Parts: sequence; C-alpha cells; structure tokens
Amino acid sequence: MSRRTAAGAAVTVVLAAVWALAAYGLWRSSVPDLHLPRLDPRAYFSPEQLHDSARYSRGLRLLWVLATVAQLGALALFARFGVRWARESAAGRAGTGMLLGMLGFALVWAAQLPFAVLEVWWGRHNGLTTQSYLAVTLGNWLALGGTFVFLCFALAVVMGFAGPLGDWWWLPAAPCFIALALLFSFVTPYLLGGHRLDDPGLRAASVRLERIEGVQHVPIRVVEGMNEPNAVATGLGPSRRVFLWDTIVEPPFTNREVRVVIAHELGHLAHNHIWRQVGWYALFAFPGAFLVALGTRRRGGMRRPEAVPLSLLVLVALNLVALPLRNLITRHMEAEADWSALRATRDPVGARGLFETFVPTTLMQPDPPTWDYVLLENHPTIMQRLSMVQAYAASEAQSP
Repeated sequence: MSRRTAAGAAVTVVLAAVWALAAYGLWRSSVPDLHLPRLDPRAYFSPEQLHDSARYSRGLRLLWVLATVAQLGALALFARFGVRWARESAAGRAGTGMLLGMLGFALVWAAQLPFAVLEVWWGRHNGLTTQSYLAVTLGNWLALGGTFVFLCFALAVVMGFAGPLGDWWWLPAAPCFIALALLFSFVTPYLLGGHRLDDPGLRAASVRLERIEGVQHVPIRVVEGMNEPNAVATGLGPSRRVFLWDTIVEPPFTNREVRVVIAHELGHLAHNHIWRQVGWYALFAFPGAFLVALGTRRRGGMRRPEAVPLSLLVLVALNLVALPLRNLITRHMEAEADWSALRATRDPVGARGLFETFVPTTLMQPDPPTWDYVLLENHPTIMQRLSMVQAYAASEAQSP
C-alpha cells in the first residue's frame, strides 16, 4: 500500500468516526427505554373505520408508486436525450446548465401532475377535501416556481465551483446548501402567516405548556383554508412559531385534544428538533453531493452542462434510496415530541382521544403494511402512538 493510499484510508476512517459521533449526538432522545405493547386496532376502531382507512390508504400508495415511476421515467429519458438541448443552447456554460435544470423539472412536473389531480379526486371521493382541480394545478405551478428558484441557485453554486475545482466542487458546495437550509428554516414561519389563536382557554393552556417545556414566548398561529387536520413547529431563535391548521381547532377535536397537539409541537422546539433536522441535513449533504459528483463523471462532471440532466436523475434516485432512513429519523423525533406532550399535559386520555380521532377524520390507516411504514410514514403509526400513551398511563399509575 502506497503512502498516499494509506493516508487516504486514514482520513476516511477519521471522517467516518466524526460522522458517526455526530449522528449519535443527533439521535439521542429523552424518551425512556419503553417496552411498548403491540395493540390490536380492532380494540380501538370499528370494522367500518378499519375498512375505509385501508381502502383509502391503498389508493394513496398506488398513486405514490405511479407518480414515482413517472418521475424516474421522465428524468431517465431526459438524462438520455437532454444532451441535445445543451448542444443547441447559446446561453453559455452556467446558463445552459440552469436552462437544462429548469427544463428537467418542468418535465417532472408534467409527468406528476395527473397523479396530483387523481389524489385530489381520491380525497374528494372519500369526503376528505373540497379542493378544486384548478387549485391543485395552480398550486403545483407555484411549487414549481419555488423549485426553479432553488434549482437555479443550486446549479449556479455547483457549476460555479466545478469550473475551477472540477470533481471536487462538492466540498465547498455542501456548506452553501447547509447555509441555505438554515436560512429556509429561519424564514419559513414568516411565509406561513396565519392569525392569532382565538380561544382564550387554549391561549392560557399554551402559555402554561410553554413554561412547563421551557420554550416561552412562542406564538401560536392558526392557518386557514386547510383540508386535513395538522400542525407544525418551525423556525429558529426569534422566528420560532407553532402553526395549527384550522381543521384541528374545530370539532370533532376537543380543546383537551388540541392541548396535546400544542404540547407536541412545543416539544419539537423544546428538544431542538428544527436544529437537529438541519444537523441531519448537514451530515448527508457532503456524502450526497459527493455521490452526485461521482455519478456525473461519465458526462464530464458538473463543469459541463451536459451532466445536468444526469445529475437530476442521480439526485432524485438518491432521495428515493434515502427515504427509509429519513423517515426513521423523523419518526424518532416525532416519538420524542409525543412523549414530551404526555409529560407536559399529564393527560393520556386526551392523547388517546386525539390519536383515535385522526383515523375517521383523515382515513389514516392505524397499522399500515411494513413496506408502507418504511418508505412513506414519517410519523409513528397510530397504534404505536396509542401504545406509547398506554405505556405512559401505566408508568403514571405506578409512580408515587
């Protein structure tokens, strides 16, 4: 083994050790080592509810598979034939690269739009949404515009570094993407808007929960016009907010159940989950960028616009392969927020009512198939969450 090879192996081992230590720090959780019992969904939900949720979820899974195949197929064709547009462009190296990037995602948008419309139809057919087909089409246009802006910035960074650095562009580019993730996390609350929580009882409860969880002065906002019940905590430092969809502060959800939702979202902030999400992104940004650089070498690397169509295919394929790990990480944080909410509210009855109400209001399958759980579920299943509630109730009953 040459000295250069030995030095490279040593550096690789050191970097792997640093990565593993950072991942361990991000993975640490306040949830105790619970032995969660396996619960039978039939003990919590009626046969009709289980049938309806299974049927609806099967439809969503089918649409996801078809949309994913369409996306990969469109990008594979673009990677194969998109080089022709590069030869005909007179926009220069970087300009041609950004043009190809926008064209590639426009093709993806066109390939996936039919399935987005079908998903709205499926939701309307099952009484879950009143969203119009025009709204989903325009919404996809707006999402596409945001993707274009991000894609142009990313390609400008990548191709800018690839010019002088060649295949080593990923080393300085990854920190730029991490900085962008931090910026996005900070400004997201200002983009969501919303209005003040009207209910005085819930406002008082939120102040009390903030004090218990150690995250005082976090505004609670309500976002109007949403179809399914949901909530989200986002922001960093002074921009931290909790957003409640209007559909979760209305019947059939009770104030008792909404308090659990607020405590859950405050738990995300109390345990620095937004920072941890950025941290996980940083851990995967470097190897991800390296794999994109490796995958595009056959086209001359990212200094050449001809590599852009292939890079899009590689990027989407990497995201698909990483889905199980991303979902595992997110489920881990969601479980910690659930436990934090139980400790803050000391109300397992309210938590159980909340999770049971999710099934008829969203047709969420309480115990989905394993492949669905691994690939698509970024939250613990309803039965896992009910199991945690039961474990908490038992621990509270046994405590002094």
